[in-house]
Amino acid sequence: MNSKLNKSDYIVLIIFYSVSTILNIIDYNNSDNALIEYIVDIPTTIITSFIVIIIFMYILIPKYLIQKKYVAFIVIALVVLTCFGAISDTLGFWSGGNSFDKFPKWDRVILNGIYTSANDVGLLLGILFTKKFYEGRNEIINIEKQQKENELKLLRSQIDPHFLFNNLNTLDALIDSNAAKAKEYVNRLSSIYRYLIKTKDVEVMELFEEIQLAENYIFLIKTRFENDYNFNIETTTDISNKFIPTGAIQALLENVVKHNKPQNDQAIRTTILIEDNVLKVTNTKSAIISKNESFGTGLKNLKARYKLLSDKAIIIINTDKEYSISIPIINLIEDN
Repeated sequence: MNSKLNKSDYIVLIIFYSVSTILNIIDYNNSDNALIEYIVDIPTTIITSFIVIIIFMYILIPKYLIQKKYVAFIVIALVVLTCFGAISDTLGFWSGGNSFDKFPKWDRVILNGIYTSANDVGLLLGILFTKKFYEGRNEIINIEKQQKENELKLLRSQIDPHFLFNNLNTLDALIDSNAAKAKEYVNRLSSIYRYLIKTKDVEVMELFEEIQLAENYIFLIKTRFENDYNFNIETTTDISNKFIPTGAIQALLENVVKHNKPQNDQAIRTTILIEDNVLKVTNTKSAIISKNESFGTGLKNLKARYKLLSDKAIIIINTDKEYSISIPIINLIEDN
């Protein structure tokens, strides 16, 4: 569960505090409380309860409750409730014009503090927890639905008739002009299909295998388009025990070819840079405007897969002359 407060959570807080403030004013008015009690008690209740909510949602729940550190969670929660409840009670005691000679003993202060905080934040925490639960549930349902759609699209892309048709045309031309290259072309194409079949049910693959797939795919592109596209793979780190979503590099290379056409004999230059925690694909852009300027469905699918695999986001930088997309590298050993 993501316990961090979002925009709608803050709207809930505003509504809750607005309603509770109005009710408190009515109650104070019926009890003929002094003006200083309005000025002190109501803001104190809002501030202390809000701080407790923040501590619970950003510290206690993610770091202790979700991590199953139940004893620590209970102890720290009681301390937090006691401290802020005691602050609220003390200020309320003072605003009520009471003499501190009659201030309760420490054991009563603790009990009253817990009771006050629980009373101030109990309902609000319950509302937020319920809201977060249903938001998380809906998110899981949407992700599972998207994942099924991704799997179908991935299977369809593996038998894309246009991909096969274009490669068969290229192969047909090579057979008459360059038999040796035609043989290598067949070997590379068959390697790609073997890889696609082998990984059709695998969500992530080792980076070095994905690079091998990319090298085969680049060979097909270079053979088909000759000097229209230039590719360079640069590695600045050890790629062992590192993973990315299956077919991710191929999808990014397809995007380069699909959305960028060379102009005035200027090749589209593409660099695949592999760093410690990120794989970055950067390509130059021509002045020819594609009808499919955005990455579209392919990027949405890749984002959805990353949402299942990692909490790191895809980063896109799109300028007039260059397009860059960075995808996180997944280290399964560290994650486990």
